[in-house]
Amino acid sequence: MKRRSLVQQGALVLTLGLLQRSALAGQNATILTVRVWPAPEYSRVTIESDAALSATQTQVGSPPRLAVDIAGVTLNPALKELVAKVKADDPNIDGIRVGQYSADVVRLVIDLKQGVRPQMFTLSPVAAYQHRLVLDLYPLRSLDPLDALVAQIAQAKPAPAASAPAASDPLGELMAQRLGQAAQSAAPANSAPITSTAITGATSTSSTATATASPAPPLRAGSPGANLTQGPSYLTTDRLIIVALDPGHGGEDPGAIGPGGTQEKNVVLKLAYLLRDRINATTVNGTPMRAFLTRDADYFVPLHVRVQKARRVQADLFVSLHADAFYTPTPQGASVFALSQGGASSSAARWMAAKENKADLIGGLNVKARGVELQSTLLDMSTTAQIVDSLKLGGTLLGEVGRVGKLHKGQVEQASFAVLKAPDIPSVLVEAAFISNPAEERKLNSEDFQNQLADALMRGLLGYFGKNPPLARSRTVG
Repeated sequence: MKRRSLVQQGALVLTLGLLQRSALAGQNATILTVRVWPAPEYSRVTIESDAALSATQTQVGSPPRLAVDIAGVTLNPALKELVAKVKADDPNIDGIRVGQYSADVVRLVIDLKQGVRPQMFTLSPVAAYQHRLVLDLYPLRSLDPLDALVAQIAQAKPAPAASAPAASDPLGELMAQRLGQAAQSAAPANSAPITSTAITGATSTSSTATATASPAPPLRAGSPGANLTQGPSYLTTDRLIIVALDPGHGGEDPGAIGPGGTQEKNVVLKLAYLLRDRINATTVNGTPMRAFLTRDADYFVPLHVRVQKARRVQADLFVSLHADAFYTPTPQGASVFALSQGGASSSAARWMAAKENKADLIGGLNVKARGVELQSTLLDMSTTAQIVDSLKLGGTLLGEVGRVGKLHKGQVEQASFAVLKAPDIPSVLVEAAFISNPAEERKLNSEDFQNQLADALMRGLLGYFGKNPPLARSRTVG
């Protein structure tokens, strides 16, 4: 009897052990997909799974590499794809190795091209994404937006404004100090090429123009506003006129997706390239205009960082580019939005602002990162004067855009868009068309329409400066 009892007890223990192991195995997460997003500012590695992941990281200095241990997972084909996802031109990651470190721990070894400040965080399911483990690798020396702009100018040709900056222009003085070294620096931030139909990552080829090739003409002869490139005498200044262009979404955040699969982030990036080339080829009474892109390739930029970048380069204007979407395919036409300190001008504008302000949730913002709280405070510093100027800019742009396509609303709408809250820069958000409308999705993919739209926006910018000279604004370094 004792022997039989012992056998039964042993069988029970074995059964419980197997059940426990089975239960633990059932708790393991499955890796669904992996993504790598290289950018001059930082490189991002995203691991998406069907359950929340737990991970630890260890950094080694020489040679620089980062070991990341992910608990509760087993190596599968999706995770192995990380090895092939690293691009040769990634500024921070040299390569990634993956392996099963122990029974339920996978180790990633990230070989680095330089020292980095890693930030690792998790994101809860949102939009089309399930659980995400995100690793952001920031270079030890942060990229200054002003350096990127100066490098772009130096590669093209010496700017007249930089040779003799006005004593009262802090930005001109900073540019003059840095232009000496910029010509020998790395390729400028705004170096991604333009495609004739769509952008895929940062490796597209060009059939029309690129950032380093000859730029598109600012406006065709006879176009309304083209004579403003000569400009009235009061526009004379010894500094650059800087327009910050903000292609919406990017990276983890595709933005709206059309019925044919067109992603908003790609369409607006191409539009930004076209408008950038026109701005960079334009002078106002001898004063060069320069465009600064808040993102120049397919990567995520938080909303407050977009504002921060524009302020860092002391932009005269901020234009955020988007392609609208709705639940049904019927709505059509372009819209222009400005900030509202109070309520939205319509329920549609309120809905649009709420949708665009969710970009940080979808793109993947590390809410624990230092400085976010400070930036949130900054975003509440919008001024009445800024809104007044923004409405003037929006009205001019809307009038020109309405000449090349339909308008969704005949007046500038207002709502609390986070990306428009620079306290000292007139800022607008342009919805070029409804990407959710099949006919307008085709237009957004049309090279002809993209060029017409870029021309219209350029005319609007010149029309605004014709009545509101840049010197009317106070520019401060901050």
